[in-house]
Amino acid sequence: MTELKSSGAASRGNVAWDQIDWQQATMNVRRLQARIVKATHEGRWNKVRALQRLLTHSYSGKALAVKRVTENKGKRTPGVDGETWSTPRQKVAAIHRLRQRGYRPRPLRRVYIPKKQSGKMRPLSIPTMTDRAMQALYLLALAPVAETTGDGASYGFRPKRSTADAMQRCHNVLSRRTSAKWVLEGDIHSCFDRISHEWLLGKVPMDRSILRKWLKAGFMDGRTLYPSDDGAPQGGIISPTLANLALDGLQALLWQHFPYRSHQKVNLVRYADDFIITGASREVLEQRVRPLIEEFLAERGLELSPDKTVITHIDDGFDFLGQNVRMYRGKLLIKPSQASRQSIMRQVRAILRTSGHLTAGDVIRRLNPVLRGWAQYHRHVASSETFKAIDHHLWHSLFRWARRRHPGRSAQWILARYFRPHGGRRHVFTGTAGLPDAPWVVRIYLVPSLPIRRHVLVRKVANPFDPTWDAYFDARRPRRSVVSPRSLIGVVAEA
Repeated sequence: MTELKSSGAASRGNVAWDQIDWQQATMNVRRLQARIVKATHEGRWNKVRALQRLLTHSYSGKALAVKRVTENKGKRTPGVDGETWSTPRQKVAAIHRLRQRGYRPRPLRRVYIPKKQSGKMRPLSIPTMTDRAMQALYLLALAPVAETTGDGASYGFRPKRSTADAMQRCHNVLSRRTSAKWVLEGDIHSCFDRISHEWLLGKVPMDRSILRKWLKAGFMDGRTLYPSDDGAPQGGIISPTLANLALDGLQALLWQHFPYRSHQKVNLVRYADDFIITGASREVLEQRVRPLIEEFLAERGLELSPDKTVITHIDDGFDFLGQNVRMYRGKLLIKPSQASRQSIMRQVRAILRTSGHLTAGDVIRRLNPVLRGWAQYHRHVASSETFKAIDHHLWHSLFRWARRRHPGRSAQWILARYFRPHGGRRHVFTGTAGLPDAPWVVRIYLVPSLPIRRHVLVRKVANPFDPTWDAYFDARRPRRSVVSPRSLIGVVAEA
């Protein structure tokens, strides 16, 4: 096996895709990223640029970039050239095609997807595979800087941070008796589409010529080419990090005007372009905080949405990241929002409407990932009552599915066929999966069976690209026992 000997040198050997030493390539890139973090801490920006250039020209970096774009969810989605990389030969060839000299990105392919809440169409711009790989390559060099200089209260589109951290931060700043009682719910109007190119080119610490080419590539809507005068395309791998860099500095601005532990009680919680700011009174948020935010955003070509930016009292509650935050008789409770509850039941009903021809086992295998993912998302807040309500509605939906499948059968017959006792419950929706000669039993995922666990907030200064924090993040990683998939759903010898 050919090894990648150094972190900076590009291998010129014809290494097969399955012969690449991915562990060594990852170590090479991690070593350079750690050096970038150190140089950023020291303020040695010339050193940062030199290390970034070394990483973006390395064989290890290019190999990991191609690996990322050929294994993520968009690997089968082509750009304007209609090209995807599916074979090992194409992937190896793509590594050698990632060259900075003479690089010219293609226009992006514009598609539209519906927004979840409003139903309006959101524009999505899809780069070609080569442009995606180049963005992934330069993101390897930009992410360590973004993590080192990022706001401590920012949790969206950052490694080792999640919505659970943002919601725990909300709990910390709002749950005490002396906490702020007013909240400004901020919504930036078309954040990705309106970020100033001039600001990005002047402030983002990366190769400006490459960044300018991406920003000015334009997009194809149908057969028409449109120029891109502002904004970072939604659909680009590096775009979320660019948006984070544009919004970083908001926390420092607030601390400058409202020092820590001041009587105004101003605190920021941000997840990507969604944020809330707490305040001691409506006047503080309206007359002092909001003008600061508008001035901060105007420098970056952005503005607050006048319709969605509102100021709310904590007793009335507000929705944030799919959760509802509200004070009940002096006690703060964070629960799944009404919109989130309705969304999961719509998904369940949509699956059942299109599953009339399937067996119970196939229905369970379609429903369980959806139910498990939704429950895992909400397991860190006060979700027990919501989980029970979802389980109740799910049971009746499954019973109606079985009645439609067997319209001439009695309720007792349906209960005996599909709903069997398990784990102390009399009626659990059950089916079989696998080959006819070796079936195993599968059961619907019981949402209330997932225990509620309080999330531990990540430290503000923790940096996943800094080796000194490796032990901290290893300790935060959940411990899971290694079990087979069949043991999770109960293997039995049933015909």
